[in-house]
Amino acid sequence: MPSDRLPEQAHIDEELLLLLARQARRIPYPVAFSALLIAAMAGDNLSPWLAGAWLLLVLLTLAARHQVLGRLPQMSKVPMRRRMQWAVGLSALNGLVFSGSLAFAPYLTDYERMVQTVVLLGLCAGSVATTAGSWPLLLAYVGPISLANSLAWFIGSGAHVSTWVDQVMSGLILAFAWILTSMAHDAYRVFADSVRIRQQQVQSNQQLRLALQRAESAMQAKTRFLASASHDLRQPMHTLSLLGSALVRRPLDPLSADIGRSMNLALQSLTVQMDALLDISKLDAQVVPVNNLVFCFSTWLTRLCQELRPAAQVKGLSLTLDCPGAVYVDSDPVLLERVLRNLLDNAIKYTERGQVTVQVEPQPLEVTADAAQAELLWRVSVRDSGCGIAPDEQARIFEEFYQVGNPQRDRAKGLGLGLSIVSRVVDLLDLNLNLQSTPGQGTCFSLSIAAAATAPPPQLQTERARSLRPNLQVLVLDDEAAVRQAMQLLLSSHGCVVTLAASTREAVLKCMQLRPDILLTDLRLAGADDGITAVRSLRNALPGLPAVLISGDTAPERLREAQGLGLVLLHKPVLEQQLLDAIHTALAQQHQQQLPPQTEALLPSDAVSAPS
Repeated sequence: MPSDRLPEQAHIDEELLLLLARQARRIPYPVAFSALLIAAMAGDNLSPWLAGAWLLLVLLTLAARHQVLGRLPQMSKVPMRRRMQWAVGLSALNGLVFSGSLAFAPYLTDYERMVQTVVLLGLCAGSVATTAGSWPLLLAYVGPISLANSLAWFIGSGAHVSTWVDQVMSGLILAFAWILTSMAHDAYRVFADSVRIRQQQVQSNQQLRLALQRAESAMQAKTRFLASASHDLRQPMHTLSLLGSALVRRPLDPLSADIGRSMNLALQSLTVQMDALLDISKLDAQVVPVNNLVFCFSTWLTRLCQELRPAAQVKGLSLTLDCPGAVYVDSDPVLLERVLRNLLDNAIKYTERGQVTVQVEPQPLEVTADAAQAELLWRVSVRDSGCGIAPDEQARIFEEFYQVGNPQRDRAKGLGLGLSIVSRVVDLLDLNLNLQSTPGQGTCFSLSIAAAATAPPPQLQTERARSLRPNLQVLVLDDEAAVRQAMQLLLSSHGCVVTLAASTREAVLKCMQLRPDILLTDLRLAGADDGITAVRSLRNALPGLPAVLISGDTAPERLREAQGLGLVLLHKPVLEQQLLDAIHTALAQQHQQQLPPQTEALLPSDAVSAPS
């Protein structure tokens, strides 16, 4: 439709004006040299003044084209039609000026006439490129020159009358002009198509950038929403966990005690599912350190299989381990356990009958420069006889919330985050994870772990105390009354003296009355207050005060901020033993006691002590 074509044609004309502006800066030099050649030949046979006047007119025309064509693209206030008319007018003026040189033809020799004709035809041929084949521009220049050139040959020179050769030459000149117009049509079509393609690319790039910005905004909004929702959900869960732990420590009748324990088990199950979401956030935030050490893999794997064997036996499965007696590896035992525990859980979960086998075997790596020594990898495989995974689903099983054969989202089968966490942790540990599966015949996951050259030296293992020292002075800072009361009930049952505060200011005032042994503070407090600022303020008043930071936030930037402060960090909901372990860790840091090497666990069942 014409209305649809107008903006597109205007864009093509704009590009054409830009091309003319560029050509107006380059073309004058060869064109002026051609005009100088014609003027020199005319000056030898005619008055030099007439040849010089024509040459001056050519130079003035080229100068005008240079000035006007160079400015046309910037004249946005002038309508495009008017600017194109000016460009065509300048092209016609240039053609008329050069066609005027044919007035010298009757006074030139035959050789000079041929040279003049070749020069003019060359300028006409070059105009196809300089005008991008635009017919109005091309015809305004080529038309006057071709007609005058053809007429000059048809009439003949002053030395002799026109012959049939001159007449044929006249016709050939017109035929050449017709060929140039045909070529110009194709050239302009190519030029217009290239402009359209560039315009479409620009529009596509703009749309892609806009889509990318929207996707990034949506991702940031999703992250903020999940962080806020996670915090809001973890707050009541945190309170219930503390109250449940305090409840079972009180004297209860057997039925009430069973109800309390069942409630705590349900809370622990819910905590595990919430912590799976936290694992993803921590891995995406890149705040999980890797602490490799050499340990006995066979003993470590035996213990892991023993813990999971009852779950397999409940389903009538056999869980077997095939591992050499003395296998030592160099890796992070906590993160590695997270990987293998997930793989074993999945194998048991998706196997209805048969067995789950864990096999460890040596896998030689490529030989080093010393051919006598070769590095070694231990290859651990988790193989089941379950339903298997279809080829088109094998890549998708590592996506978040994707589960094979669970369209109804059965909670008993988890959230679908296990293999997504496995994939991230494997990348973090720089391991190689392979998957082989055939539908109906089972699945095999295998990992290659670097072998240790020698066994580790024996280390003195210390057992962390399970109870707190009597009359431990604990300051609890939280803006929610329910959390403060639940924390007081639980800690009081462990013999602690608990002081409660709802704000940083109140906490500082109470510290002046009774110095606490440790501070337990929420990360997100009311208003502009927060736990990090509270720790700094209290440590200004009480240098070296041990502190435990309790957070319901899963936003990656908040996790990175908390990690950089060197504080013991817990994630809501906090179980009783997690809280006790975190308090022991913070107190041990104060007294600069040497603790056994620890690794930040993905599951917040361990307190996290971030390096300062």
